This record gives sequence, structure tokens and C-alpha cells, in this order.
Amino acid sequence: MPERITVVGVATDEVETLGKAARRALDSADLVVGGRRHLHALVPPGVRTEVIDADVEAVLDRIAREPGAVCVLASGDPGFFGMVRPLAARFGPERLDIQPEPSSVALAFARLGLPWDDAAVVSAHGRPLAAAARWVAGLAKAAVLVSPESPPEALGKELLALGATHDHVVVCSRLGTAEERVERTDLAGLAQGTWESLAVVVLIRGDGLAGGKSLGWGLPEEDFEHRAGMITKNEVRAVAVAKLELPRTGVMWDVGAGSGSVAVECAALRPGLSVLAIERRPDDAARIRANATTHGIAVEVTDGEAPGVLAGLPDPDRAFVGGGGLGALDAVLDRLRPGGRVVATYAALDRACGAMDRLGSMVQLGVARGERLPDGGVRLAAQNPVFLAWGPDR
Repeated sequence: MPERITVVGVATDEVETLGKAARRALDSADLVVGGRRHLHALVPPGVRTEVIDADVEAVLDRIAREPGAVCVLASGDPGFFGMVRPLAARFGPERLDIQPEPSSVALAFARLGLPWDDAAVVSAHGRPLAAAARWVAGLAKAAVLVSPESPPEALGKELLALGATHDHVVVCSRLGTAEERVERTDLAGLAQGTWESLAVVVLIRGDGLAGGKSLGWGLPEEDFEHRAGMITKNEVRAVAVAKLELPRTGVMWDVGAGSGSVAVECAALRPGLSVLAIERRPDDAARIRANATTHGIAVEVTDGEAPGVLAGLPDPDRAFVGGGGLGALDAVLDRLRPGGRVVATYAALDRACGAMDRLGSMVQLGVARGERLPDGGVRLAAQNPVFLAWGPDR
């Protein structure tokens, strides 16, 4: 096993652009690892090389057998969705000497003259494209690293299906090379075009300078279509979402979703979470879809009644159960992944106590909203109390 592995970030295909330390590492290497383009352009004949391809583990095995000096060539900043992660996991961070260059995302935003400290960056390499699209669909500024398996046009189709509303789309490819291309379009053009598959797709809503939206939940009921007041009130919703302790990724169920207000807010807060809304009434299921589109959020709606309809869904890491009988709660708990959490709301105390027996914790939420009287005074108008249970304790 080599004592040190130098990881060199490459911005162009010209060896003269490499820094002194990077050139020394390349010149003294017994084995150079990298993509075919970088090896062809930067490595002189006679030096042993290994091509990085889809089988990264095989490349790591080859490096592990090398007793001499190893140099790994990677595009841009190799610590940014690059080779540093697998190398550090296999050989340890202390064995790595990293010489980075600007990442492709940094170069893309530089070409646009925009800051990117408020941008979300998502890679479609080695993950389902639908997950990457769901992550960025509702965001004001994002960059997606696409691939031959998930090209820009496929990303465009996914975003249109999710109801994304970005004003500007830019496809940046071959950055830092003589063939560099920075092409502006819109979501429809992205979906209909044919693009370089190894690219960065920048998505912007507005001018790209305003920064990200404020973090908040417990939106007013008026922000959602709902049936005759059949919606989780915003104060209750705010507590329920807080008790869910949403993870960055995973699966969440909203069982008996009604208007889908809880599902929509959870999907907005955690774009990497796959949110499924389960609703038995077709008219309410249509409202959930409309609310998700209005808020620019990806929510998958399943039409049917719990617990029967749950059988075909992926197991949840989080679940919200909006009332109903305890049978639905039991069915959810039977499927909950280890370390998961459930929040359930009830209007009836007996069901809430049954939920507390299963989950471990319960609180009554009593809200009195201020209302203006005809003479200018203010009274408190009490809302119906709601019992909220959550758990299991971890």
C-alpha cells in the first residue's frame, strides 16, 4: 500500500496550468490514476496508468497494491463530489495529499457572474435522477451535476413533471477547456434539447441575487386548498412538523393527508426526503396535487385507504397520521424503519390515549386566536383542542 496518495485537481487539459506541487506529484508518480481524457492529455508515455471507470472499487484495489508513489487526477476540486471520499474511506485522510482546483460548480457560477454560497448542489451520479430533481424542484438556486445515465434533457423532463418554475436554466459543459460551452435556455428547452451529458445544470428563480427563502413552517390555512376546514391548523402543524425531527433524506408518509399541508411543508423543509401523501378521497387527493404544484414541491400522492393501501409503499423513516382509528397507526408502526418516528393527531381523547400507549408521548394543543371586536377591542376565539402524540422514544 502506498504511504502517500496525491490527489490533483485538474482545471484544464494543459500540464502547464498545474501548480508546482501538483506537477512534482505527477512527475514522480509510479502510478497515475484518472479519467481517460486527463491521462491522455497530462501523462507522458511510459508511465503506468489506471483508468477510473464505473468500478471504483477495482481502482481502489489497484491503488492498494501499488508500493510506489500514486497520483490521482480528478476534475476540479476532488473533495467536491469527487474521488476524495472513496479514497479517504479506503486509505484514511492522513494518507492523502490533496491539490484542488476550482470545482465545476464554482466555474459555472463564475461564468454567470453570480455568487453560489446560497445555492444547493446536487449530484445525479450514482443516484436516481428523480431524487435529484425532487431535491431542487422547489429551490430558488441550484446546480445539478448530470451524467450520461442522467443527461440534462432527462432532468428537464423530471422538473417539468414536478411543476418546477425556474426562470433561468444554464447548461455548462467542458468547463475550463477549449471546448467550453455555457448555454442558456428554459425548462422546456432543457427538456426538449440534446445536451452534453457531462455537465452542470444551473437553475435560478429570479435574478439569482436575492438569496434563499426564509426557513419557516406552520403556513396559514389560506395558503392551501382544503375542504370545508378539513386541514391541520397551522399552529398544530408547526408543532407536528417540529416533533417529526425530519431527516435530510429517507421516506415520509402523510397518512390521511387531507389537504396535504403537512406533506407539502415537510417536502419544502427537506427536499431530499421522499414524501408520500396517502388519501382515500379522490377530491382531496386532487387538492394535495394542486397544493404541491402551487408551492413548487414534489409530493407523491397515493389514492387509497390505510391500512390496506400501505402495503405497496416503501417503509417510512417518518410518518404523520392525521386522525382516524388506531388501526392505521398500528399499520404504520409495523412498517416504521429502525430509529423512525411517528406523529399522530386526534380530536378524541380515548384514541389519543391509545396513541400515547403506543408512542410514548402526548400533548394537548389548545389555541385561542385573537379576533377584533366591532368596537375595536380584541377577544380570544378558542379553537377545538387537538391531542398530539409522538414517538417512539429513541
